[in-house]
Amino acid sequence: MKAIMVVGTTSHAGKSLITTALCRLLSRQGWRVCPFKGQNMALNAYVTPNGGEIGHAQAVQAWAAGVIPCVEMNPILLKPQGDMTSQVILMGKAVGKVSAGEYYEKYFDKGWQVIEESLRRLTNEFDLVVCEGAGSPVEINIKHRDLTNMRVARYLKAPTLLVVDIDRGGSFAQVIGTLELLEPEERALIKGVVINKFRGQRSLLEPGIKWLEERTGIPVVGVIPWIDILFPAEDSLDLLDRNTRNKSNQEVTIVVIRLPRISNFTDFDPLEAEPSVFLKYLSPNETLGYPDAVILPGTKTTIADMMVLQKSGMAEQIQNYAASGGTILGICGGFQMLGKTLVDPDGLEGKQGRHPGLGLLPLKTLITSGKVARQRMVTSNYPQVGLPITGYEIHQGRSRLLEAEMGDNKSAYRALFDDHGLGIVDVNQSIWGSYLHGMFDNSPWRRAWLNQLRSRRGLPSLPTGVVNYREQREALLNSLADTIESHLDLTPILRS
Repeated sequence: MKAIMVVGTTSHAGKSLITTALCRLLSRQGWRVCPFKGQNMALNAYVTPNGGEIGHAQAVQAWAAGVIPCVEMNPILLKPQGDMTSQVILMGKAVGKVSAGEYYEKYFDKGWQVIEESLRRLTNEFDLVVCEGAGSPVEINIKHRDLTNMRVARYLKAPTLLVVDIDRGGSFAQVIGTLELLEPEERALIKGVVINKFRGQRSLLEPGIKWLEERTGIPVVGVIPWIDILFPAEDSLDLLDRNTRNKSNQEVTIVVIRLPRISNFTDFDPLEAEPSVFLKYLSPNETLGYPDAVILPGTKTTIADMMVLQKSGMAEQIQNYAASGGTILGICGGFQMLGKTLVDPDGLEGKQGRHPGLGLLPLKTLITSGKVARQRMVTSNYPQVGLPITGYEIHQGRSRLLEAEMGDNKSAYRALFDDHGLGIVDVNQSIWGSYLHGMFDNSPWRRAWLNQLRSRRGLPSLPTGVVNYREQREALLNSLADTIESHLDLTPILRS
């Protein structure tokens, strides 16, 4: 056996979480293991050491396995652009923008080729590959061109777990329906059912489990309880649940604008993990109010989302908030929005020409076809001098200061880092902007920024000598693995 497959009855069944836990559990047992997802559709991306883009979920799974993320772990990444098209990333590199129909015409055969090549490399290098499916494996209208689910399982002859979300109801019908729609050779690969997100009393579930096993002949190998931990989200639907998280000691409120094409919002998991911070995701149609800080996150289409802010009135709310002394941080596309002008001469984002930004920084951004994707190590100038910062860039655009617009105020803006092109802050340290993803993973920098917000409230400073978020993430991964290990029997899988 060289692989295990994890598929789900629906999207959000918990495939990513189970796959991540399996990577950590099997690694603990001495297996040299790695994750794999043939095709992922997500706007949360990570940049590998070689400068390739993969889904952030696969990077987390690689860390769970104790290995370095590489493009073979996610050879196809589709990044939706909101106009019925997606940017196609093959083996870490952007190769084009296509509609769904065009994608299957142009990239289906090429996509399966890079999946096969990736699996050959991974199965040669690792003892075991833990593969994750996408959505449902039995979507009848697209099953013949599904690159992610049972095609991969059949290719690898991989024993497969079927995960179902019991919290939303209808779980038994979902399992039976999924099994009925699988081809006989596919169904034969299903070696266990995992019931996920269970909140009730296990004894009350037992009659249903017994019926399901007798009906299908497939064992229920796990009943996973509802896990209330902040696991990195794969797409923006997960954000709908995040505002319901309550903390008893909230002292600072930070609003993240939930842009229609929000990307890389895993940037803010370290903030959400701060006990004293209430992180709230706010739709452009809602009222901003006066939080301690506002964050404009990354976006796949800066200009389109900027137009949404203008039409909804959120742009004016943000400008008024800034005029009253509020703190605003823009990251990547959000950084571009803070500028005066956005120019897209080739219509790469759908609409050619010049477009106004928020005008809070004297910046002009040119949207370009060339994409910057690289890891970075820099040193901070603000809010504290000399802090080492690691992160990564992913953007299609170049921003420059408009010195003519600055007049006599050239000293009003300072470089955030020793690489002056990576971000700026105004002299009052109210308007911040950077192309660097992962800034908040650097805990001393995060705490220094939070302490500025706290000082405005008259709150005492938090200690800055804390471990970086990656150490916190390790604890989270161990906790996840511990919980799932106690509720999951892998024997039917590992003996296959």
